[in-house]
Amino acid sequence: MLVPLKASQKFVSVHGLENDGLADFLGLGHWTSGFCEYDAKAVIAELRALHKAAELGFASVLTPPHLARNVARLAILAGLSEVDCRILEFTVLMHTNELMRDTAAMLGYLSSANLFFALAGVLGLSESQVRGSLSARGTLARSGLVSLGRQGTSTAVDKLELLSSDFADSILSIDADPVDLLKDIVVPGAAAQLTMDDYAHVGASLSILRPYLKHALETGREGVNVFIHGTPGTGKSELARLLARELECELFEVTSEDDDGDPVTGERRLRAFRAAQSFFSQRRSLILFDEVEDVFTTDVSHGHRGVAQSRKGWLNRMLEGNKVPTLWLSNAVHSLDAAFIRRFDMVIELPVPPRHRREQILRHACGPLLEPEALERLAELESLAPAVATRAASVVSCIQGAMSDGKSSEAIEHLIAGTLEAQGHRTPKRASLERLPSGYDPGLINADTDLAEVASGLIQARAGRLCLYGPAGTGKTAYGRWLARHLGMPLMVKRASDLMSKWVGDSEKSIARAFRSAEEAGAVLLMDEVDSFLQDRRGARASWEVSQVNEFLTQMEGFEGLFIASTNLVRHLDQAALRRFDLKVKLDFLKPDQACRLLCLQSAAMGLCVPTPAQHASVMRLAFLTPGDFAAVARRARFQRIASVDEMLAALTTECALKEEGARNALGFLG
Repeated sequence: MLVPLKASQKFVSVHGLENDGLADFLGLGHWTSGFCEYDAKAVIAELRALHKAAELGFASVLTPPHLARNVARLAILAGLSEVDCRILEFTVLMHTNELMRDTAAMLGYLSSANLFFALAGVLGLSESQVRGSLSARGTLARSGLVSLGRQGTSTAVDKLELLSSDFADSILSIDADPVDLLKDIVVPGAAAQLTMDDYAHVGASLSILRPYLKHALETGREGVNVFIHGTPGTGKSELARLLARELECELFEVTSEDDDGDPVTGERRLRAFRAAQSFFSQRRSLILFDEVEDVFTTDVSHGHRGVAQSRKGWLNRMLEGNKVPTLWLSNAVHSLDAAFIRRFDMVIELPVPPRHRREQILRHACGPLLEPEALERLAELESLAPAVATRAASVVSCIQGAMSDGKSSEAIEHLIAGTLEAQGHRTPKRASLERLPSGYDPGLINADTDLAEVASGLIQARAGRLCLYGPAGTGKTAYGRWLARHLGMPLMVKRASDLMSKWVGDSEKSIARAFRSAEEAGAVLLMDEVDSFLQDRRGARASWEVSQVNEFLTQMEGFEGLFIASTNLVRHLDQAALRRFDLKVKLDFLKPDQACRLLCLQSAAMGLCVPTPAQHASVMRLAFLTPGDFAAVARRARFQRIASVDEMLAALTTECALKEEGARNALGFLG
């Protein structure tokens, strides 16, 4: 580098040598010691003589032993040529040896062409050999071992990029297995903690995925890529570990952070992935690429193109020819370009498990730490992902010895509630308020259809589309919950806030996902505030309002389970939607006899006296009374004491007076 490539022009100046450490290493230290008068021409002459002697003794100079052995291993694994090996060795030495790095920097800023010329001169190769070895389709680049920086001109050490600084240090200093060489960018997957039974809610997908991966591992099929998406904590990583265990193969995970805990860029993760493909192609293994958003996501609003977009051609070729089957995991599918999606063999959504699966996972994760009542409350939470439960149980099990009896269950609930609240989901306390009250009786609902007869028919059919409409508080949601329990079916409750999104097209996806998840789980799908989705299209002002209704209608038509929709605003529903409901049931204000029965039941529950005939007469005159009013008064009693039936009647009268119907007609509010 100093003589034929003329880096000496920067090393040797008219005033002295620019790098004392390099001068001492080369035996030119006497020119910097002050013992002799500095002479630049004499230094150059001596430097040329040293170069000539070094060239004559080149055959006796050996590559550092660890580096030589590791490169030889990689040559077999990745199929490196002799030229590739020479360039890899030089690049490692340049990245790890300060004097070599400083000397290479004296060559100045190099273009790719200048770099090819310099490497050819240093390594005794032809420029065409160097160019071929460092091409984008060369083995070094495809394996990710050495990549050529193409961001204009830069120093040689910046133009020749290695996998990582740790990789350079490891390959030079230890005899290592390829897994050890990649330890800062690819790590062995952890052991699985769950079983296939915990993923029965995606059994249809797994019945295809498991034999397909087994076939790929046994036949060496190339281009096997599976995309798994779902909200955080639904068990995507755990499923990958479980598949590896079931298929009796190794699992290697491309890391998203380095040893210091700092995030790894998408560019570097892709290079790590390329290396893993080369290193592990001869092993029975799977590769896990988690959190793919940093690779695939494109932020158009800020002009940011994802790494996948800027390397689109390469990534497409890789998805069609990678040797090691790969599981790509993401929290959302919308981050992917459609061109990438179609290149995956399978795209699988991993939803939160249905209730009976959540209960099973809670029992497995928490065991005796969780009391039966708490388990029931937590299992009701549709948003409770497996990872949230297992992490809470792990924390509490560590400190169980420091807790008094019965506190472990409270602690688990507390931890789960904190996580769910931060995610914007219902907490166990809120869910318990929404549970069906004990002693619930559908006979206390004033409906224009015999609800008991409907329930009997559904026991046989177990499918249908019901629309429950009427004033607020008349018991629409409660009846849906009771019906699911009566039929012995899981219940999946969705509200407008669960499905509506500010992103165009996302609401439609959420609607489709809700119907699909309910069908896969064999669950009753109960949707509150369905008027939010099925507004009359004649009044639509934007195209997305129409497409949202269209998607909902399409999903309703194809749904083979039991769907129950509730609304307070039936007149606002699209006419086509109304026609698609098999049965429309109006729930109205309580009949006088129902009001009397509820008054008796509520008085007993609150420890009050048995209502008198006069009090029965009073409650019968409340024309706009609903079961929800009794529930509201009961909740009020938790903080404002109700000491008598008369006080309860006064509270019920106030509830009725606040209603729009009551404001229009004051009759019926006489005490």
